[in-house]
Amino acid sequence: MEKREGLKIAVIGGGSSYTPEIVEGFIQRYEQLPVRELWLVDIEQGRHKLEIVGELAKRMVAKSGLPIQVFLTLDRREAIAGADFITTQMRVGLLEARKWDEHIPNQHGVIGQETTGPGGMMKALRTIPVLLDICKDIEELSPDAWLLNFTNPAGMVTEAINRHSNVKSIGLCNAPIGLQKRLSEQYNTPIDNIYTEFVGLNHLHWVTRIEVDGEDKLQEMLDNREDYSAKNVPPSEWDPEFLSGLGGYPSYYLKYFYMTDVMLEEQVESLNANGTRADVVKRVEDELFELYKDLNLQDKPKQLEQRGGAYYSEAAVNLMDSLYNDKRDVQTLNVSNGNILDFLPADASIEVNCLVTSKGPIPVSVTRVPEQTKGLIHAVKTYERLTIEAAVTGDRSIALQAMASHPLVPSVKVAKILLDEMLECNKQYLPAFFK
Repeated sequence: MEKREGLKIAVIGGGSSYTPEIVEGFIQRYEQLPVRELWLVDIEQGRHKLEIVGELAKRMVAKSGLPIQVFLTLDRREAIAGADFITTQMRVGLLEARKWDEHIPNQHGVIGQETTGPGGMMKALRTIPVLLDICKDIEELSPDAWLLNFTNPAGMVTEAINRHSNVKSIGLCNAPIGLQKRLSEQYNTPIDNIYTEFVGLNHLHWVTRIEVDGEDKLQEMLDNREDYSAKNVPPSEWDPEFLSGLGGYPSYYLKYFYMTDVMLEEQVESLNANGTRADVVKRVEDELFELYKDLNLQDKPKQLEQRGGAYYSEAAVNLMDSLYNDKRDVQTLNVSNGNILDFLPADASIEVNCLVTSKGPIPVSVTRVPEQTKGLIHAVKTYERLTIEAAVTGDRSIALQAMASHPLVPSVKVAKILLDEMLECNKQYLPAFFK
């Protein structure tokens, strides 16, 4: 991208509890990424949170002494106009909608999860039309801007934007940077000495190379019986014999596919004990916003790391830095496939390593794709593409095909029940399905 003195950045979903993390990132990286204007934008229902988190952002910047101006607005177009980078961290329907995404499938003996399975499908149906609408504003008001999308399901959302708009968009997830940080601690070596190769889709990836200080550590990791679960996924044990022969270190989301019975049992138990994950997150969020209100607070509070998205803003600021400064480093991103995975369409969004240049990310060829991963990648991608089509058209029959083709949905009968109940619950956010 062209280097400009002083960058304008718009954060859509600026009232998110994650915002202090991205503000901290801009402060720490100011030398490389000279942000002049930071616009936090939200919708009317998010005004209260935007004001609380926005005031904390202003206090953080004031403490840093840097010449960054922070603007809070409900006017999306004002925030987007002339921006260099736009990030999206939205939750259409707020945590209330997530609750149903998790709850309804569980009631029918199906995994309920916010980005995987029927819950992920509903999140995509709510989110894609809103983001495509935002993209129209970007095309008109800042056509050269980069849109960095964190909004889940990040892979599907990024693919929808790349296929249905002219916006330069890249999808991001915090899992890759999280793995590298863990390896760095485990092997006591700087992140720069670690190379990991990702193969697959967002929330459905295998790490097929893990090199630490030039040594291959993949098999050592696969043979290690310790459990590596993320904070937002229950800690069930992998079968060591299965893991040892998998050929790639699995994303924790793969537990939903490889040990569906155990995960479902845990979900139902957890639902009865503490409510859904959405209920738990709501409690964490309420605590965070209480902290954010404290006028003496001028830093990102430690408790933020309890949310499942730790490091996401570090990933965002890294990516902006590399695009702005043409760093040509390797980052794991959600981009169009081209011919990287030859069994998927060229315009399918995949999660792979990319070389990041000022003109955008260039996907790096993968050295190997384990045979045992291809069927699941293909099946989930088919469901994703049908879901994108349903989101864009509001066609119920396509939505049913999408639901029924997801590997976690056991039958057409269950798919129809889930679709009807979940669409009804989401009626206010899915007008296209209720014409």
